[in-house]
Amino acid sequence: MSNLKGLGVALVTPFNEDLSVDFDSLTKLVEFNIENCTNYLVVLGTTAEVATLSTQEKNAVIQHIIKINNKRLPLVLGIGGNNTMEVKRQIEEADLSAFEAVLSVSPYYNRPSQEGLYQHYKMLAETGKKIIIYNVPSRTGQNLEASTTLRLAKDFPTLFMIKEAGPNINQYFDILRQKPENFNLVSGDDEYTLPVTLAGGNGVISVIGQGYPKEFSTMCQLAFDGKVKEAYEIHNKMVEITRLIFAEGNPAGIKTILAEMGILKNYVRLPLVVATEGLQNKIKAEMAKI
Repeated sequence: MSNLKGLGVALVTPFNEDLSVDFDSLTKLVEFNIENCTNYLVVLGTTAEVATLSTQEKNAVIQHIIKINNKRLPLVLGIGGNNTMEVKRQIEEADLSAFEAVLSVSPYYNRPSQEGLYQHYKMLAETGKKIIIYNVPSRTGQNLEASTTLRLAKDFPTLFMIKEAGPNINQYFDILRQKPENFNLVSGDDEYTLPVTLAGGNGVISVIGQGYPKEFSTMCQLAFDGKVKEAYEIHNKMVEITRLIFAEGNPAGIKTILAEMGILKNYVRLPLVVATEGLQNKIKAEMAKI
């Protein structure tokens, strides 16, 4: 049974005005999520603007979150890339003693075939570490098809979960319907959290959830308990803001929310830019409704 059930949040990296990492705000963000029922934390996912962090900064962020969390919540570490040998080396050499698992995005830009994707994850599985497959075609340019996921799930027990953000919800349902019993699926799309959890998923690794952890973790729990009507009341309340935060890319939207809540300062690193004033006003108006 996996500890990674319910609401996992893909933490942002807060920055100061000079764009250095803002560790005080990172502390606030972790504490806010622990206090408000988040079930586990994902460190250095895409939402953390990991592509713009130096190796030194990544290590500092990892150590800071481990220290602040102080074993209160399970942790997941993002290690991915489009150079299979290098990703394998990084997983082998990383100190994973504080982490439940590694979240590894499917190779982007190269656009491998389904066999190439299978061989990539096969090589990562050979490290013997617990790995969550991450399929996000809108970012990688290539969909990991349900048949490939199911093949990996059956062949390699260390590939014990997928964060699925495929192009259509049928793909989620195909995996849930045919997966081995010991393989789990979490939604990688905030808006699909509830239907996917009701269909047998393990919840979500969420962006919006770090701004509204109580709502999202409660919604997941209601789904696990079969309280569909109550769960959909929360889902319907959160749909509009979930759509708004992705309107100009991630994490511009969620950083607007967290800045409005006083948790961090609203800065992102290029090539991303902060949300436009128009979008920020829409987000703030929706926050007031919630």
